[in-house]
Order: sequence, then structure tokens, then C-alpha cells
Amino acid sequence: MSQATQEFGDWPLKRLMTEVCGSGPKSADDLTRAQATEAFERILADEPDPTTLGGFWLANRWKRNNAEELAAYVDVMCERVEYATPEVDPVDCGANYDGKTDSAILGAAAGIVAAAAGTPVVAHSGDRVPTSKGDAYKHVLDELGVRTELSPEESARMVDETGFGFYYQPTFNPAIDDLFDRRDQMGVRTFVNTVETLANPAGANVHLGSFYHLTFAKKVTDTFAASEFHDLDRVIMFQGMEGYDDIRPGYTKVAEWNAGADGSEPDFDDFEIETAEYGMDFESEDLEVDDVAADSAEITEDVLAGDREDRFADAIALNAAVRIYAREDADSLEDGLEQARAAIADGSAAAVLEELRDF
Repeated sequence: MSQATQEFGDWPLKRLMTEVCGSGPKSADDLTRAQATEAFERILADEPDPTTLGGFWLANRWKRNNAEELAAYVDVMCERVEYATPEVDPVDCGANYDGKTDSAILGAAAGIVAAAAGTPVVAHSGDRVPTSKGDAYKHVLDELGVRTELSPEESARMVDETGFGFYYQPTFNPAIDDLFDRRDQMGVRTFVNTVETLANPAGANVHLGSFYHLTFAKKVTDTFAASEFHDLDRVIMFQGMEGYDDIRPGYTKVAEWNAGADGSEPDFDDFEIETAEYGMDFESEDLEVDDVAADSAEITEDVLAGDREDRFADAIALNAAVRIYAREDADSLEDGLEQARAAIADGSAAAVLEELRDF
């Protein structure tokens, strides 16, 4: 204990559990920023024993982290991230790293279409991340023949050369990747599943993500605002399928946060859309597939080639429109949708896919 105190300070995880956050969801206290910072520094240094770490993660899950705690965890992580910033300023897409298990992944196709329309996009993920260990961006791109196990510098160059780039967690965020086995033993999601999506390895000014409940979207924007590392201009979040950054059909809530400019206060707003008004006149079940990675890749290729004009084509075009709108390259979703469909129709999207395969 004395060695841990000398190296880290006065708050080993066992003490935090006993005195702060371990008394249950109703009576637990939140950690101070300093306590949260020290806690995650200890975790990333592999200092806590597995039992204590598991208890701490579970206590955080019970009581639910506030934005100040999450900002501390994000900043500790970001100090260890290897950033590579492209010359263009892309939209950062950090979908849930543990992936999808039922429905098609549309984000790769949507990002490529947006890139073809002039909106650079960055996606990042790991490989079979706990707890779902589902298919993610990497697996769809692998199926498409696009290299994914890139260095951060190669990823940045990919964005500049093609308009779309993929960043691979083990290379740009090895500290989080090193937690894989301990996270796998937990069996449930922890705050690490949240903060890893906020790494923003390309240093983008715009983040696009998803939420189950609007309160979580507000917590994420508050986390970015409280972060001492990030300085984003804009965050767009929506209700995603399987928690991913694929907008779900039907009545959908969208959250929009803009940082204050010239001393003005940041603003947070939300609005609803009926996706049927934009071509998505079907149910979420209609986007389910048998083999998520392989089927998503086949759908991507067919839509980009203009060989499909079905529900998947509509869903991909709308998701591309959200990315275009997020970067303010379109004044509305309608405008973004028009740009997306034009990029598919004139062959630009298919050309970007070929550039990615040749990279």
C-alpha cells in the first residue's frame, strides 16, 4: 500500500470503494475529479488486483458516472492516445466498440458516401471488444478488402487521400486495448465502453455518436465540455441501432450540441425526426442480417455501385446525410440527403471505395 501511495497518491481503489462509491446505487457518492483521475491511472498501470478492479467497475456501473468523472477518465486515456491529425477536419465517428450482433453495419458505407460528397469522415474501433464482441467497423472494412491494421499516421494519410479513414484501437490506444482480458472477465459493460468511443484519434472538431436515452447524450456533451483535453465545436448524437452510430428507423430523437463562440454559452438542443419522411419507411427488423460483417460488406458494395435501391440504400443515404449535416456541409438533413444520393448516382462513392482498397 505504501508503494501505491507514493506512486499514485492517497486513493487506491479499495479505499475509494470503502469510503466513496462502494455503498450501493442509492447511497454511493461521486468521485472528485482528482479521485477519478487517480483511479484510472492506477487501472491503466495494472495496479489494482482483479477483485478490487471488478468491484470498482461494478460500483461505478451501479451508481452511474457523472460527466465530471467521465471527463477525468477520458483525459487520463487521452494522455496515452497516439494522435495523428489529418490535414482535413473530419467528422469523428466512435461507435460502440463492442459492435453489433443482429443488424447491418451501415456506418462504413455512410462514411464513404459522405466522403464522396465532400465531408471527410473518420471511424475507429477495436476487434471483438467485450462485452458483446460483435462486429464493428473493422470487420466490415476487412470484408471489403480495406486495410484496417494501420498505424495512426497511415490512418491520417488515408483520410487525406480518400476522404474516409479508419483508426485501429490497438495502435492508437494501446492502454485501453491492454485492458481487454480484465474487461472480458467482467461480463458486463463498464465506463471504459463509454470513454473509448470518445478518444477522437484524428483530433476532429465534430463528434458523431449514438444514445439509448437523451440523458446519456447530454452526459456525453457535458463530458466533452468538462474534458481538459478535448475542445470540440459540435456534437451530434441520435438514437442508434444496437447502440451503434446507425440511425434507427421510425421516430428518432437527435441531440445537437454546439460550443459557444466568441464568449457565448454552449447550447444543447434536441429534435425529432420521422425517418419515413427521408426514405426510411420500414422497421428496424428490416435491417437485420444473418452474418453482420459479410452481409454488411456485400450491402455496402452493392449500394455504392448503385445496384441496390432498397431499404438499405435509403438507410445508408440518410446516415450519410447525418454525417454531412454534422459537419455543417449541409444546412439540413434534406440537403445532406440530396448530396448523398448524388454521390452514389454519379459513381463518386464507388470510386472512394476503390481508393480505399488501393490504399
